[in-house]
Amino acid sequence: MSEELLLPVPSVPPGDTGVAWLQSSVVRFSNGPDHTRRRALTERLLDGVRAGSLDELAIALGLPGSLDDIARIAPSYQPHEPITAAADAAVERLATTHDEETAARIGLLVQAWAATHALADRLRTGDTAPPVPLTRRDTGNSVIEVGLANHPFGRGPHACPGRHLATRIAKNTAFRALHQQADPLVLPNAWDHASAVALHAAGFPAVGTTSLGVAAAHGIPDGMGLAGDQAVALARLLADLPFPVTADLESGFGAPPHEVADLVAGLGVAGVNLEDGRPHGLATPAEQAELITAVKTRAPGVFLNARIDTHWLGLAPEETADRARRYVDAGADGIFVAGLTEPREIEELAALAPLNVLAQQRTPKELGELGVKRVSTGSLLFRAALHHTVATAEAVRDGGTAPAFSYEDVQELVSRGTRSAAG
Repeated sequence: MSEELLLPVPSVPPGDTGVAWLQSSVVRFSNGPDHTRRRALTERLLDGVRAGSLDELAIALGLPGSLDDIARIAPSYQPHEPITAAADAAVERLATTHDEETAARIGLLVQAWAATHALADRLRTGDTAPPVPLTRRDTGNSVIEVGLANHPFGRGPHACPGRHLATRIAKNTAFRALHQQADPLVLPNAWDHASAVALHAAGFPAVGTTSLGVAAAHGIPDGMGLAGDQAVALARLLADLPFPVTADLESGFGAPPHEVADLVAGLGVAGVNLEDGRPHGLATPAEQAELITAVKTRAPGVFLNARIDTHWLGLAPEETADRARRYVDAGADGIFVAGLTEPREIEELAALAPLNVLAQQRTPKELGELGVKRVSTGSLLFRAALHHTVATAEAVRDGGTAPAFSYEDVQELVSRGTRSAAG
């Protein structure tokens, strides 16, 4: 950490109302005993909060419906920025009392709002710059600007205590935005930590997991609901990586809806896949809708991709559109029809919600012209890696070789990949 980050923040003048009161009452712009006391208060407010969206965070901080006002305050929050009348009025609407706890609640949400939007934009575009490019410190003789380009997000004694929440919310926000672009999101599916970080290093902004890859790597058949422990362990391992991850949870591994909902809320991933296929057929639309509603009620910030297995299993394909409508009505954020290839059906389903299909002979651009918003590789990468592994071993046996990452390349990938963007 740069020694300059250990310097005190510039002092702010006292204020009784509006933004001036907020600045003079929050931990962010205080030093010494005031900083120690306010930081402890802020950490108590965040204790146990597991929000996946800014709306959820606002509710947890006792400020439901406040985000429009928070957006008005944010441009005036930093002491070097001009304070607008709109920002002052917004603070007064939210500050029913002018005490430190109220200031802490508002300040936390303002900082989370600003950091979330900046970080989400970077995650979506692949920009590696920190969401906050610089900070200000008081040397005693002058105020200096300290660049944060070489510091993970949230470093230093004045780092926002809510930076981990902001990072999680930013990844959720970015992942959702990746489904609203003109070109489809090409989502590669990993089966372990190394494959996930290698795919992100290759330029993919988000990564999914593959149930076949996870199950087969552990000697378990796919689609039978038997690899739940392994799938969940991988999701937890990848959740802290500095990019959005979506986890394939099959159909919830046989757990009742409320348990699946609790699992999704606690995983920390930006998205999940839940399929209506079961080990011995299809769930009824009502059963799957109940599962979707339970998960979205418990974890509204997580992108739920409702997989419809009518085409994949060759069962009741005529129900596909009806199931899609019912799942969207139940709260699904997107729909995924594995095995769907017919253009007319693709266009019909793409009109209902962001549509996910498996990679196929059509290019992502051609699929995007049909309305597709996400193209997954599914188990393809795992199967290709398995094939290449065997082919490489055969080549070595026969006196040849094959292209591969170097030892140092892999070490660097894993070292870089294990560092969360939250610092």
